[in-house]
Amino acid sequence: MAGHSKWANIQHRKGRQDKIRAKLFSKFSKEITVAAKMGDPDPDKNPRLRLAVKEAKAASMPKDNIDRAIKKSVAGEGEDYKEIRYEGYGPNGVAVIVETMTDNLNRTASTVRSTFTKNGGNLGETGSVGFMFDRKGEITYTAEAGDNDTVMMAAIEAGAEDVESSEEGHVIWCADTDLNDVATALEAELGESASTKLVWKPTTTTEMDLEGMQKLMKLVDALEDDDDVQRVTTNFEASDEVMEQLENAD
Repeated sequence: MAGHSKWANIQHRKGRQDKIRAKLFSKFSKEITVAAKMGDPDPDKNPRLRLAVKEAKAASMPKDNIDRAIKKSVAGEGEDYKEIRYEGYGPNGVAVIVETMTDNLNRTASTVRSTFTKNGGNLGETGSVGFMFDRKGEITYTAEAGDNDTVMMAAIEAGAEDVESSEEGHVIWCADTDLNDVATALEAELGESASTKLVWKPTTTTEMDLEGMQKLMKLVDALEDDDDVQRVTTNFEASDEVMEQLENAD
């Protein structure tokens, strides 16, 4: 969705990514260590680890940090984390999925619930908003990867389900269980992708005005600032006008 891409660009230009770079790398390290513990420490033999490393590299995480996280798993170091997904509603009834990785379930549940409440949202039961999303593989390429027809044909041959192309680049969707195979096939045809990851893709969206978007940003920012939270997904939709106003807002 164009809105999500523009929102990410706004956050980047406002310097938010620089401010939380250390926190972001910490989240990647946690995912890499857990993925390596659950399977083989060789990314070529462990699809989940391969995706985690690829996502970390796409965010410019240093190779030394990545290697260190993998070595922690081999040495049996680090906490034993559990993956817990929370679902709820944000401002204007927008659906929110919060994926966490924690060594203390009570702490995480309490913090996530409090963050929702303080920022105009409500934490729901598991499944309360999940039905509004599909679990999908998402592979993105820059516009330099090729024209729309070239990328579309490569995606079809690789076994992808859908392609969305724009001036900014190409987003390729596939079944979550096919992500590793599709990504590998695409790399052979188009080169390395800009990002490859599992996502929650909205099947229905909630239209947001400027005030609603400003409140939603505060909620998402607060959730992402929690060390236990790995990623936050929403189903917001906003017009170009609203996104431009949001970008220009102080």
